Amino acid sequence: MPEGSGAPALVPARIARGARGAVVAPHHLATSAGLAVLAAGGSAVDAAIATNAVLGVVQPNGCGIGGDAFWLVWDEQAGEQVAFNGSGRAPAAATAAAMRNLGLDRIPLRGPHGITVPGSVRAWSDVHARWGRLSRAQVLAAAIEHAEAGFPAWDGLIGAVEATDPSLGDAPWAAGFRQVWRPNGRPWRPGEIVRLPALAATLRLLADEGFDAYYDGPLGERIAAALAAAGGLHTAQDLREHRSTWGTPISTTYRGVRVTSHPPNSSGVIALEILNILERFSPPDGARFDGRGWSSAAWPHLQLEAAKLAFADRDALLTDPAFRDVPVELLLSKERAGDLAARIDPRRADPSPTPVRTLVGGTIYLAVVDAEGNAVSLIQSNAAGFGSGVVDPVTGVHFQNRGASFSLDDAHPNVIAPRKRTAHTLLPGMLFREGERRPWIIAGSMGGDIQPQIHVGLVSALVDGGADIATAVAAPRITVEPDDWLAPPLAVLADGEPARGVLDGLRAMGHHVRAVPYDGTLGHGHAIELVDGGPAADGSLAAVADARSAGFAAVR
Repeated sequence: MPEGSGAPALVPARIARGARGAVVAPHHLATSAGLAVLAAGGSAVDAAIATNAVLGVVQPNGCGIGGDAFWLVWDEQAGEQVAFNGSGRAPAAATAAAMRNLGLDRIPLRGPHGITVPGSVRAWSDVHARWGRLSRAQVLAAAIEHAEAGFPAWDGLIGAVEATDPSLGDAPWAAGFRQVWRPNGRPWRPGEIVRLPALAATLRLLADEGFDAYYDGPLGERIAAALAAAGGLHTAQDLREHRSTWGTPISTTYRGVRVTSHPPNSSGVIALEILNILERFSPPDGARFDGRGWSSAAWPHLQLEAAKLAFADRDALLTDPAFRDVPVELLLSKERAGDLAARIDPRRADPSPTPVRTLVGGTIYLAVVDAEGNAVSLIQSNAAGFGSGVVDPVTGVHFQNRGASFSLDDAHPNVIAPRKRTAHTLLPGMLFREGERRPWIIAGSMGGDIQPQIHVGLVSALVDGGADIATAVAAPRITVEPDDWLAPPLAVLADGEPARGVLDGLRAMGHHVRAVPYDGTLGHGHAIELVDGGPAADGSLAAVADARSAGFAAVR
């Protein structure tokens, strides 16, 4: 509809309410699997793995066992929140010089050189060992069933396969993708049964022998051989020696609400920095938030300008902290936020922000809370749709391309190096009300480069706008991003039907605004609210899944 048409507000997603558990995910079969695990007595971590495993089968364009993961876990018994890094590392032979010797000036989006060691399955192993209650077979049962017996092809999957296929060209490694995902040499028909027997066999092996079998023994050797055959620099030793990392969440306060996320190499620090900048301002008098977002262009304008400044910090500083110091304390300081906020003109868009590199995106977000009040906020990703496009038809594993975010410039902080993790767009989140020990909101999104902005928009809607989680998740999004691999972040994208006059108001301020479909182009967000402290405090749960996705929220 045209700007100013007076279209009705979007109908917010339905809030599902329960008291003994909740699951949100971007595909309904995955949500059902997670809820079944909770009903069988599984923990939040058990249900998160089950949900994640099914998503890797039915939504492979977003995630899979060839990808990475970042976890935030609230351990109710311990009364603590834990950050867990399940992102992979570059092969030991990967250097910028080696890539440049191949004639590359950047790592290609598709193909073997963007593949880092997949970290998600090792992460399953570690979190399940610490918090799992059910057996691996119980946790993976639904994923194995959907892979083996089949699931109906759906529009999002069909579109992703067809968009990916021509991007692979005639490279020899592209044959694996086509063998698995276009076995009939044509698009899937909606509702046609998709069967993945090789992936089912791999999942069954993990259930029988343990998650670590993905890295150790014959399966790990097969995966390494498949990557090498595709032209990668990976060895079996790269897989065997990969380890996940336990950590401490990072946080800031936003108008009295503590917002937590995962430390670097995650982009969590970027979301928190934007919030700190935004906190220096207030929504204009009379501005309100409803199903069509903010009623005034002034507040989205400030969010966009804060994001431009944070993009520059991300490009200049975010990397693997094991290789180069990332000044988290500086980035999260209120003093720095004040300095950056002073550079923002409340009335005009910055026409020439610092050019920045884009990072590879393509992700799923899921959240779980169990009957005891334990909670998981999980981002898991294959990146760029089907990631690298490299698929091993023997194991059914399709591999991520997070390594395409590495730089080949030796002076850049995110330059590729042996066993280094790349800067990630991924950021799981939790919110805590002032004075309360337990989480208030478990939330996150997919969305690539714009993930921090989506999270900031959600937090602001809840805190500044007083919105409920359904309205906050479903409202139109307005974000900014670079429109090329290395470019100033000037492309402002808006989905849905923002309030009358908002987009025209942004254009009048100098923003280059383009409307995009309300279909997940600007990410899927999901959230669970622990009402009155949630199950552990004799409270309840409210859950919502983004209507832009094929998911739903389920509760017990």
